[in-house]
Amino acid sequence: MINSIYEQAGLRPDVLAYCRNIEKDLEKRFKAIDEVAEYNQMKVLLAMQKNKVSAGCFESSTGYGYDDLGRDTLEQVYADIFHTEDALVRPHITCGTHALAIALSGNLRPQDELLSPAGKPYDTLEGVIGIRKQTGSLAEYGVTYRQVDLRPDGSFDYENIKKAINEKTKLVTIQRSKGYQTRPTFSVKQIGELIAFVKSIKPDVICMVDNCYGEFVETIEPTDVGADMCVGSLIKNPGGGLAPIGGYIVGRKDCVQRAAYRLTAPGLGKELGASLSMNRPFFQGLFLSPTVTAGALKGAVFAANVYEKLGFDVVPNGKESRHDIIQAVVLESADRVIQFCKGIQAAAPVDSFVDPEPWAMPGYDCDVIMAAGAFVSGSSIELSADAPIKPPYAVYFQGGLTWPHARFGIMMSLEKLVEKGLAVLPSL
Repeated sequence: MINSIYEQAGLRPDVLAYCRNIEKDLEKRFKAIDEVAEYNQMKVLLAMQKNKVSAGCFESSTGYGYDDLGRDTLEQVYADIFHTEDALVRPHITCGTHALAIALSGNLRPQDELLSPAGKPYDTLEGVIGIRKQTGSLAEYGVTYRQVDLRPDGSFDYENIKKAINEKTKLVTIQRSKGYQTRPTFSVKQIGELIAFVKSIKPDVICMVDNCYGEFVETIEPTDVGADMCVGSLIKNPGGGLAPIGGYIVGRKDCVQRAAYRLTAPGLGKELGASLSMNRPFFQGLFLSPTVTAGALKGAVFAANVYEKLGFDVVPNGKESRHDIIQAVVLESADRVIQFCKGIQAAAPVDSFVDPEPWAMPGYDCDVIMAAGAFVSGSSIELSADAPIKPPYAVYFQGGLTWPHARFGIMMSLEKLVEKGLAVLPSL
Protein backbone atom coordinates (compact mmCIF):
# COMPACT_ATOMS: atom_id res chain seq x y z
CA MET A 1 0.00 0.00 0.00
CA ILE A 2 2.84 2.43 0.87
CA ASN A 3 4.70 1.65 -2.34
CA SER A 4 1.61 2.12 -4.46
CA ILE A 5 0.87 5.59 -3.10
CA TYR A 6 4.47 6.67 -3.73
CA GLU A 7 4.21 5.37 -7.28
CA GLN A 8 0.99 7.36 -7.60
CA ALA A 9 2.99 10.41 -6.50
CA GLY A 10 5.46 9.90 -9.34
CA LEU A 11 8.27 7.82 -7.84
CA ARG A 12 9.61 4.96 -9.91
CA PRO A 13 10.11 1.64 -8.07
CA ASP A 14 13.91 1.61 -8.38
CA VAL A 15 14.24 5.08 -6.80
CA LEU A 16 11.92 4.04 -3.99
CA ALA A 17 13.80 0.78 -3.40
CA TYR A 18 17.18 2.54 -3.34
CA CYS A 19 15.97 5.14 -0.83
CA ARG A 20 14.25 2.57 1.39
CA ASN A 21 17.48 0.62 1.52
CA ILE A 22 19.37 3.74 2.68
CA GLU A 23 16.80 4.45 5.36
CA LYS A 24 17.20 1.03 6.97
CA ASP A 25 20.75 1.88 8.05
CA LEU A 26 19.80 5.13 9.80
CA GLU A 27 17.82 3.77 12.75
CA LYS A 28 20.49 4.59 15.38
CA ARG A 29 21.06 8.09 14.00
CA PHE A 30 17.35 8.81 14.11
CA LYS A 31 17.03 7.54 17.68
CA ALA A 32 19.77 9.97 18.78
CA ILE A 33 17.97 12.84 17.04
CA ASP A 34 14.73 11.92 18.83
CA GLU A 35 16.52 11.96 22.19
CA VAL A 36 17.79 15.51 21.60
CA ALA A 37 14.27 16.55 20.56
CA GLU A 38 12.86 15.05 23.75
CA TYR A 39 15.30 17.02 25.90
CA ASN A 40 14.62 20.27 24.05
CA GLN A 41 10.87 19.70 24.17
CA MET A 42 11.06 19.53 27.94
CA LYS A 43 13.27 22.63 28.05
CA VAL A 44 10.68 24.62 26.10
CA LEU A 45 7.78 23.20 28.12
CA LEU A 46 9.40 24.02 31.47
CA ALA A 47 10.16 27.59 30.34
CA MET A 48 6.51 28.06 29.36
CA GLN A 49 5.29 26.64 32.66
CA LYS A 50 7.74 28.71 34.69
CA ASN A 51 6.50 31.91 33.06
CA LYS A 52 2.83 30.99 33.49
CA VAL A 53 1.84 31.07 29.84
CA SER A 54 -1.95 31.39 29.81
CA ALA A 55 -4.74 31.75 27.28
CA GLY A 56 -4.57 35.48 27.96
CA CYS A 57 -1.10 35.51 26.41
CA PHE A 58 -2.65 34.74 23.02
CA GLU A 59 -4.63 37.99 22.92
CA SER A 60 -3.39 40.59 20.45
CA SER A 61 -2.53 44.23 20.95
CA THR A 62 -2.76 47.18 18.57
CA GLY A 63 -1.46 50.73 18.34
CA TYR A 64 1.55 51.33 20.56
CA GLY A 65 1.31 47.87 22.09
CA TYR A 66 1.87 48.97 25.68
CA ASP A 67 1.50 46.27 28.35
CA ASP A 68 1.25 43.38 25.88
CA LEU A 69 1.17 40.36 28.22
CA GLY A 70 1.75 37.77 25.50
CA ARG A 71 4.65 39.60 23.88
CA ASP A 72 6.43 40.22 27.19
CA THR A 73 5.85 36.66 28.41
CA LEU A 74 7.11 35.18 25.14
CA GLU A 75 10.32 37.19 25.41
CA GLN A 76 10.88 35.93 28.94
CA VAL A 77 10.28 32.35 27.73
CA TYR A 78 12.95 32.83 25.04
CA ALA A 79 15.36 34.30 27.61
CA ASP A 80 14.86 31.26 29.85
CA ILE A 81 15.29 28.74 27.03
CA PHE A 82 18.54 30.39 25.92
CA HIS A 83 19.62 31.11 29.53
CA THR A 84 20.04 34.84 28.89
CA GLU A 85 19.20 38.09 30.66
CA ASP A 86 16.84 39.39 28.00
CA ALA A 87 15.19 38.71 24.65
CA LEU A 88 13.62 40.63 21.77
CA VAL A 89 11.09 38.51 19.82
CA ARG A 90 8.99 40.51 17.38
CA PRO A 91 6.91 40.20 14.20
CA HIS A 92 8.41 43.55 13.16
CA ILE A 93 11.72 41.78 12.47
CA THR A 94 11.19 40.77 8.87
CA CYS A 95 13.89 38.09 8.43
CA GLY A 96 17.18 36.73 9.77
CA THR A 97 19.21 39.36 7.91
CA HIS A 98 17.04 42.08 9.45
CA ALA A 99 17.57 40.64 12.95
CA LEU A 100 21.33 40.58 12.40
CA ALA A 101 21.30 44.13 11.00
CA ILE A 102 19.41 45.36 14.08
CA ALA A 103 21.81 43.61 16.47
CA LEU A 104 24.88 44.93 14.63
CA SER A 105 23.74 48.51 14.09
CA GLY A 106 22.38 48.72 17.62
CA ASN A 107 25.69 47.70 19.17
CA LEU A 108 28.26 49.30 16.86
CA ARG A 109 29.22 52.98 16.71
CA PRO A 110 31.31 55.05 14.27
CA GLN A 111 35.00 54.08 14.36
CA ASP A 112 34.19 50.66 15.86
CA GLU A 113 35.44 47.59 14.01
CA LEU A 114 33.46 44.45 13.27
CA LEU A 115 35.42 41.19 13.02
CA SER A 116 34.29 37.96 11.36
CA PRO A 117 36.65 35.12 12.37
CA ALA A 118 34.72 32.59 10.25
CA GLY A 119 35.44 34.09 6.84
CA LYS A 120 32.92 35.77 4.57
CA PRO A 121 29.42 36.04 6.06
CA TYR A 122 26.20 35.07 4.30
CA ASP A 123 25.60 36.93 1.03
CA THR A 124 22.79 39.21 2.24
CA LEU A 125 24.99 40.53 5.08
CA GLU A 126 27.54 41.89 2.60
CA GLY A 127 25.29 44.89 1.93
CA VAL A 128 24.55 45.35 5.63
CA ILE A 129 28.24 45.48 6.52
CA GLY A 130 29.35 47.36 3.42
CA ILE A 131 31.53 44.65 1.88
CA ARG A 132 29.31 45.29 -1.11
CA LYS A 133 28.42 48.97 -1.52
CA GLN A 134 24.89 49.54 -0.28
CA THR A 135 22.96 52.57 0.91
CA GLY A 136 22.66 52.59 4.70
CA SER A 137 25.44 50.04 5.32
CA LEU A 138 27.52 50.03 8.50
CA ALA A 139 30.46 51.26 6.41
CA GLU A 140 28.52 54.44 5.59
CA TYR A 141 28.33 55.12 9.33
CA GLY A 142 32.05 54.69 9.83
CA VAL A 143 32.10 51.08 11.06
CA THR A 144 35.10 49.22 9.67
CA TYR A 145 35.18 45.51 8.91
CA ARG A 146 37.81 42.83 9.05
CA GLN A 147 37.61 39.09 8.47
CA VAL A 148 39.84 36.10 9.03
CA ASP A 149 39.31 33.27 6.59
CA LEU A 150 38.98 29.73 7.82
CA ARG A 151 41.83 27.27 7.41
CA PRO A 152 41.62 24.85 4.46
CA ASP A 153 40.11 22.17 6.73
CA GLY A 154 37.30 24.54 7.81
CA SER A 155 38.71 25.21 11.29
CA PHE A 156 39.33 28.61 12.89
CA ASP A 157 42.68 30.27 12.19
CA TYR A 158 43.45 31.20 15.79
CA GLU A 159 46.86 32.70 15.03
CA ASN A 160 45.47 35.23 12.57
CA ILE A 161 42.37 35.88 14.67
CA LYS A 162 44.66 36.99 17.50
CA LYS A 163 46.48 39.33 15.10
CA ALA A 164 43.19 40.77 13.82
CA ILE A 165 41.84 41.77 17.24
CA ASN A 166 42.84 45.35 18.03
CA GLU A 167 41.81 48.38 20.08
CA LYS A 168 38.97 49.15 17.62
CA THR A 169 37.45 45.65 17.66
CA LYS A 170 34.03 46.10 19.27
CA LEU A 171 32.01 43.12 18.05
CA VAL A 172 32.87 39.64 16.77
CA THR A 173 30.22 37.97 14.61
CA ILE A 174 30.22 34.18 14.26
CA GLN A 175 28.03 32.54 11.63
CA ARG A 176 27.14 29.08 12.89
CA SER A 177 25.76 27.63 9.68
CA LYS A 178 27.57 27.34 6.37
CA GLY A 179 25.48 29.71 4.24
CA TYR A 180 26.28 29.28 0.55
CA GLN A 181 29.61 27.66 1.33
CA THR A 182 30.74 24.06 1.58
CA ARG A 183 32.51 24.51 4.90
CA PRO A 184 31.44 22.59 8.01
CA THR A 185 28.82 24.07 10.31
CA PHE A 186 30.26 24.88 13.73
CA SER A 187 29.19 22.95 16.80
CA VAL A 188 28.20 24.84 19.93
CA LYS A 189 31.37 23.47 21.55
CA GLN A 190 33.56 24.90 18.77
CA ILE A 191 31.79 28.25 19.06
CA GLY A 192 32.37 28.25 22.82
CA GLU A 193 36.08 27.58 22.34
CA LEU A 194 36.35 30.46 19.86
CA ILE A 195 34.49 32.85 22.18
CA ALA A 196 36.75 31.90 25.11
CA PHE A 197 39.82 32.54 22.93
CA VAL A 198 38.55 35.94 21.74
CA LYS A 199 37.65 37.06 25.26
CA SER A 200 41.04 35.95 26.60
CA ILE A 201 42.52 38.55 24.25
CA LYS A 202 39.88 41.28 24.68
CA PRO A 203 37.39 40.53 27.49
CA ASP A 204 35.02 43.42 26.72
CA VAL A 205 34.42 42.51 23.06
CA ILE A 206 30.82 41.59 22.20
CA CYS A 207 30.50 38.07 20.73
CA MET A 208 27.40 37.61 18.57
CA VAL A 209 26.31 34.33 16.95
CA ASP A 210 24.16 34.07 13.84
CA ASN A 211 22.19 31.05 15.07
CA CYS A 212 20.00 30.59 11.97
CA TYR A 213 19.24 26.91 11.22
CA GLY A 214 20.94 25.75 14.43
CA GLU A 215 18.31 26.15 17.15
CA PHE A 216 17.37 22.91 18.97
CA VAL A 217 19.78 20.79 16.91
CA GLU A 218 21.86 20.28 20.06
CA THR A 219 20.86 20.33 23.71
CA ILE A 220 22.75 23.59 24.31
CA GLU A 221 22.83 26.91 22.44
CA PRO A 222 25.70 29.38 21.88
CA THR A 223 24.49 31.55 24.77
CA ASP A 224 25.27 28.58 27.05
CA VAL A 225 28.96 28.83 26.10
CA GLY A 226 29.60 32.55 26.35
CA ALA A 227 27.84 34.27 23.42
CA ASP A 228 26.71 37.78 24.40
CA MET A 229 24.00 37.72 21.72
CA CYS A 230 22.31 35.03 19.65
CA VAL A 231 20.23 36.00 16.63
CA GLY A 232 17.81 34.07 14.43
CA SER A 233 14.66 33.98 12.30
CA LEU A 234 11.25 32.67 13.32
CA ILE A 235 10.53 31.27 9.86
CA LYS A 236 13.38 28.86 10.50
CA ASN A 237 13.72 26.43 13.44
CA PRO A 238 12.20 28.30 16.42
CA GLY A 239 8.97 29.21 14.62
CA GLY A 240 8.09 25.54 14.23
CA GLY A 241 6.49 26.21 10.84
CA LEU A 242 3.66 28.22 12.41
CA ALA A 243 5.27 31.65 12.83
CA PRO A 244 4.36 33.64 9.69
CA ILE A 245 7.14 36.22 10.19
CA GLY A 246 9.54 37.42 12.85
CA GLY A 247 12.97 37.17 14.38
CA TYR A 248 14.66 37.06 17.76
CA ILE A 249 17.69 38.47 19.56
CA VAL A 250 18.61 36.97 22.94
CA GLY A 251 21.52 37.81 25.18
CA ARG A 252 22.94 40.31 27.63
CA LYS A 253 20.40 42.90 28.72
CA ASP A 254 22.44 45.88 27.52
CA CYS A 255 23.05 44.31 24.09
CA VAL A 256 19.38 43.43 23.61
CA GLN A 257 18.28 46.87 24.82
CA ARG A 258 20.51 48.61 22.27
CA ALA A 259 19.09 46.38 19.54
CA ALA A 260 15.55 47.26 20.69
CA TYR A 261 16.36 50.98 20.45
CA ARG A 262 17.43 50.39 16.85
CA LEU A 263 14.26 48.42 16.07
CA THR A 264 11.92 51.10 17.44
CA ALA A 265 13.51 54.36 18.60
CA PRO A 266 15.98 55.55 21.27
CA GLY A 267 14.18 55.77 24.57
CA LEU A 268 11.28 53.57 23.42
CA GLY A 269 12.92 50.19 22.89
CA LYS A 270 10.95 47.11 23.94
CA GLU A 271 8.06 49.09 25.42
CA LEU A 272 6.48 49.56 21.99
CA GLY A 273 5.47 47.09 19.32
CA ALA A 274 1.95 45.73 19.01
CA SER A 275 1.82 41.95 18.63
CA LEU A 276 -1.31 42.15 16.42
CA SER A 277 -2.37 38.49 16.02
CA MET A 278 1.09 36.92 16.28
CA ASN A 279 1.25 35.76 19.90
CA ARG A 280 -0.51 32.42 19.54
CA PRO A 281 1.43 31.13 16.48
CA PHE A 282 4.68 32.34 18.07
CA PHE A 283 4.00 30.37 21.27
CA GLN A 284 2.64 27.30 19.51
CA GLY A 285 5.38 27.27 16.89
CA LEU A 286 8.04 27.49 19.59
CA PHE A 287 6.40 24.60 21.45
CA LEU A 288 6.48 22.42 18.31
CA SER A 289 9.95 23.55 17.26
CA PRO A 290 12.05 20.76 18.85
CA THR A 291 10.13 17.98 17.08
CA VAL A 292 9.82 19.90 13.81
CA THR A 293 13.58 20.50 13.88
CA ALA A 294 14.12 16.78 14.52
CA GLY A 295 12.12 15.90 11.40
CA ALA A 296 14.19 18.32 9.33
CA LEU A 297 17.39 16.86 10.78
CA LYS A 298 16.36 13.36 9.79
CA GLY A 299 15.72 14.64 6.29
CA ALA A 300 19.20 16.19 6.15
CA VAL A 301 20.88 12.98 7.34
CA PHE A 302 18.83 10.97 4.84
CA ALA A 303 19.79 13.35 2.01
CA ALA A 304 23.48 13.09 2.88
CA ASN A 305 23.39 9.31 2.71
CA VAL A 306 21.26 9.13 -0.43
CA TYR A 307 23.57 11.38 -2.44
CA GLU A 308 26.89 10.35 -0.92
CA LYS A 309 26.29 6.75 -1.96
CA LEU A 310 25.71 8.00 -5.52
CA GLY A 311 29.21 9.52 -5.55
CA PHE A 312 28.40 13.17 -4.86
CA ASP A 313 30.29 15.23 -2.28
CA VAL A 314 28.03 16.14 0.63
CA VAL A 315 28.62 18.50 3.57
CA PRO A 316 28.36 17.21 6.21
CA ASN A 317 28.89 13.63 5.11
CA GLY A 318 26.53 10.79 5.92
CA LYS A 319 28.16 9.90 9.23
CA GLU A 320 29.28 13.25 10.69
CA SER A 321 27.57 14.84 13.67
CA ARG A 322 24.96 17.50 12.84
CA HIS A 323 24.96 21.11 14.03
CA ASP A 324 22.30 22.62 11.76
CA ILE A 325 19.48 21.44 9.50
CA ILE A 326 21.17 22.35 6.19
CA GLN A 327 22.54 19.67 3.88
CA ALA A 328 24.84 20.75 1.06
CA VAL A 329 25.10 18.47 -1.97
CA VAL A 330 27.74 19.32 -4.57
CA LEU A 331 26.03 18.43 -7.85
CA GLU A 332 28.74 19.79 -10.19
CA SER A 333 26.41 21.21 -12.85
CA ALA A 334 23.65 23.79 -13.19
CA ASP A 335 21.36 21.19 -14.81
CA ARG A 336 21.58 18.90 -11.79
CA VAL A 337 20.94 21.79 -9.38
CA ILE A 338 17.85 22.85 -11.32
CA GLN A 339 16.44 19.32 -11.52
CA PHE A 340 17.08 18.75 -7.80
CA CYS A 341 15.12 21.90 -6.97
CA LYS A 342 12.32 20.90 -9.35
CA GLY A 343 12.01 17.65 -7.41
CA ILE A 344 11.72 19.49 -4.10
CA GLN A 345 9.07 21.78 -5.57
CA ALA A 346 7.16 18.81 -6.99
CA ALA A 347 7.01 17.33 -3.48
CA ALA A 348 5.51 20.49 -1.94
CA PRO A 349 1.94 20.80 -0.62
CA VAL A 350 1.72 24.32 -2.11
CA ASP A 351 2.59 25.24 -5.72
CA SER A 352 3.73 21.72 -6.56
CA PHE A 353 2.61 22.30 -10.15
CA VAL A 354 5.17 25.05 -10.90
CA ASP A 355 8.84 24.74 -11.85
CA PRO A 356 11.39 26.93 -10.03
CA GLU A 357 13.81 28.84 -12.24
CA PRO A 358 17.04 30.73 -11.43
CA TRP A 359 16.65 34.50 -11.11
CA ALA A 360 18.57 37.60 -10.04
CA MET A 361 17.41 37.60 -6.42
CA PRO A 362 18.09 40.83 -4.44
CA GLY A 363 21.13 40.64 -2.17
CA TYR A 364 23.03 37.99 -4.16
CA ASP A 365 25.86 38.29 -6.69
CA CYS A 366 24.54 35.67 -9.14
CA ASP A 367 21.29 34.01 -10.19
CA VAL A 368 19.75 31.92 -7.42
CA ILE A 369 17.18 29.13 -7.67
CA MET A 370 14.81 28.53 -4.79
CA ALA A 371 12.33 25.69 -4.36
CA ALA A 372 9.78 26.16 -1.60
CA GLY A 373 6.12 25.31 -1.89
CA ALA A 374 5.48 26.53 1.63
CA PHE A 375 2.53 27.59 3.76
CA VAL A 376 4.66 30.55 4.88
CA SER A 377 6.44 32.27 2.00
CA GLY A 378 10.19 31.72 2.21
CA SER A 379 9.98 29.55 5.33
CA SER A 380 13.09 27.40 5.31
CA ILE A 381 11.99 25.19 8.19
CA GLU A 382 9.48 23.92 5.60
CA LEU A 383 10.71 21.63 2.82
CA SER A 384 12.96 23.79 0.66
CA ALA A 385 16.16 23.93 -1.34
CA ASP A 386 18.12 26.74 -2.88
CA ALA A 387 21.38 27.29 -4.69
CA PRO A 388 23.48 29.97 -6.33
CA ILE A 389 23.99 29.09 -9.99
CA LYS A 390 27.78 29.13 -9.93
CA PRO A 391 30.61 26.62 -9.27
CA PRO A 392 30.81 24.26 -7.46
CA TYR A 393 27.04 24.04 -8.15
CA ALA A 394 26.12 23.02 -4.63
CA VAL A 395 22.48 22.85 -3.63
CA TYR A 396 21.41 23.52 -0.05
CA PHE A 397 18.52 21.40 1.20
CA GLN A 398 16.71 22.04 4.46
CA GLY A 399 13.45 21.72 6.29
CA GLY A 400 10.39 19.54 6.27
CA LEU A 401 7.69 20.05 8.88
CA THR A 402 7.52 16.26 9.25
CA TRP A 403 10.07 13.53 8.63
CA PRO A 404 7.85 11.72 6.08
CA HIS A 405 7.59 14.90 4.04
CA ALA A 406 11.34 15.58 4.20
CA ARG A 407 11.96 12.00 3.04
CA PHE A 408 9.55 12.35 0.14
CA GLY A 409 11.21 15.59 -0.95
CA ILE A 410 14.61 13.93 -1.21
CA MET A 411 13.16 10.97 -3.09
CA MET A 412 11.50 13.33 -5.58
CA SER A 413 14.77 15.26 -6.07
CA LEU A 414 16.47 12.00 -6.97
CA GLU A 415 13.57 11.02 -9.21
CA LYS A 416 14.07 14.17 -11.30
CA LEU A 417 17.80 13.54 -11.66
CA VAL A 418 17.33 9.91 -12.66
CA GLU A 419 14.54 10.84 -15.08
CA LYS A 420 16.88 13.23 -16.93
CA GLY A 421 19.83 10.82 -16.90
CA LEU A 422 21.78 13.08 -14.52
CA ALA A 423 22.19 10.40 -11.83
CA VAL A 424 22.55 6.62 -12.09
CA LEU A 425 21.24 4.31 -9.39
CA PRO A 426 23.51 1.50 -8.22
CA SER A 427 22.41 -2.10 -8.66
CA LEU A 428 20.63 -3.41 -5.56
